[in-house]
Amino acid sequence: MPFYRWLACTFTAALILVAAAPGALMADDLGPEEAQRLLQSGRIKSLADIVSIVQKQVDGDLIDAELDEEDGVYIYELKILRPNGRLQEIEAEASTGKILKIEDDD
Repeated sequence: MPFYRWLACTFTAALILVAAAPGALMADDLGPEEAQRLLQSGRIKSLADIVSIVQKQVDGDLIDAELDEEDGVYIYELKILRPNGRLQEIEAEASTGKILKIEDDD
């Protein structure tokens, strides 16, 4: 299994565990059951697929990931540690992987 796919799977599992913890979610964050339902219905791509798409445009290692809904659009928020040591937050449309925003994470 390629390292990035393994890393994405590991962070997916971590995301599910964090999301399942009481009080861990903010209002717009989606829980693991909702994410699984959306994935099975084909409305979103898997985190591994999104990471693969994003890393073709933004080099670095995945540090954290969340799935949110904003105005009816599902968005993965990814934190990527760039090779230069800068931490960036990437927002990608969950259905396509299209990058919507790249910004430095403070």
